[in-house]
Amino acid sequence: MKILISGSHGLVGKALSKSLATENHEVIRLVRGSAGAPKIEWHPEQSRIDAEKLEGFDAVVHLAGENIASGRWTGEKKRAIRESRVKGTSLLSESLARLSRPPSVFLSASAIGYYGDRGDELLTEKSAPGGGFLPSVCIEWENATKAASEKGIRTVHTRFGIILDRHEGALAKMLPPFKMGIGGKIGDGRQWMSWIALEDVVNGLKFLMADSSTFGPVNFVAPNPVTNAEFTKALGRVLSRPTLFPVPAFGARLAFGEMADALLLSSQKVESQVLKEQGFVFSWPTLTPALKHLLTT
Repeated sequence: MKILISGSHGLVGKALSKSLATENHEVIRLVRGSAGAPKIEWHPEQSRIDAEKLEGFDAVVHLAGENIASGRWTGEKKRAIRESRVKGTSLLSESLARLSRPPSVFLSASAIGYYGDRGDELLTEKSAPGGGFLPSVCIEWENATKAASEKGIRTVHTRFGIILDRHEGALAKMLPPFKMGIGGKIGDGRQWMSWIALEDVVNGLKFLMADSSTFGPVNFVAPNPVTNAEFTKALGRVLSRPTLFPVPAFGARLAFGEMADALLLSSQKVESQVLKEQGFVFSWPTLTPALKHLLTT
């Protein structure tokens, strides 16, 4: 297959590109700046893309977007989070829709932030969106693929949960304090964390490329979500460290502002009903074995 990937320098993009290349697929990266082969240049903030070079791809995987956890959510940061997703997705979707040889599938990233803070409610792809900043961003983000889907391109919204990898992302940021024995739960620890191992993200994306019957939202989460308190205990056990230093909710808010409520204190108990029904098999369905694999191998 000939596959185009945006966000190829991010956590998922790098892992997916490497995996596809080892299987002898042709991987082309959609990047900003000067682009020699095997790359295609685009500038979504300026609505510019080298559209002629988009012809003839079998699949497009769109992962680009401003990192939501890289700093406090100032007005400018929130604008960048929204616009990097909505403008970029709209530009790519509309460009694909104008092609004479469009791809058969368009996998466009989204997030379980779509559901907002929902307590103990079990959430599936059929659940309504929540309220607040992240749900509103996810709604616009997914709606921005409209041109591609109306063209007849099979469009999938991959709603990613907390992706676990030892080198990057949420787990990597947790490791230093936990390894020093000063890790602990956040707030009361009752908030649900819907997680997924990076390996299962990559395998899930490849599965959806091949599964021609799946379209619309797909939750990318392991079958067994855990509370923050359970996650904390499991990580402490795997690292053989105590977890006696909780971060109170007010402390998280003081340090991170609005981002704390949206990312650290909100509760999302999410199920991947679509992947389950389509027969996808997770390599790491439960947390402790996943952490042991990630951190001890």
